[in-house]
Amino acid sequence: MKQFLPKEFQIPQGFKTDKFKLRMLTVNDVEKDFDAVKSSEEHLKNFFGINSTWPQNLTLEKDLEDLRWHQEEFEQRKSFAYTVMSLNEENCLGCVYVFPSRKKGYDADIFMWVRKSEFDKGLDPVLEKAVKKWITKEWPFNAVLYPRREV
Repeated sequence: MKQFLPKEFQIPQGFKTDKFKLRMLTVNDVEKDFDAVKSSEEHLKNFFGINSTWPQNLTLEKDLEDLRWHQEEFEQRKSFAYTVMSLNEENCLGCVYVFPSRKKGYDADIFMWVRKSEFDKGLDPVLEKAVKKWITKEWPFNAVLYPRREV
């Protein structure tokens, strides 16, 4: 299996804009993450594809399991989940995921979402533009897919 990232590559910690900050998603974010997901359940339906059941029937305990898995994957350099937080860290506004691509010829699949209230305020295209710039500038990928956005 092809290595996702070079061993010497330092994983980006995230970034900050005048509207939000992006940083590693950890188990410590579970309550804020759960609130963001549950407040946007219908908006996020089928986020990972038509056969995905996430976030249907998500409980706080299941979200904690998911965040634990994301944190372990990050620490093991297998995939990278970032939380999109308000500048004051009071609210989770969404998430960004960097996964090895399943599609031949591509290095990574980048998924992102914002909670429904922030989507309605126009944050989604702002996040997408910032993430694309960050991925291009900070990550060593040659070919990236943005599923559910460009595919």
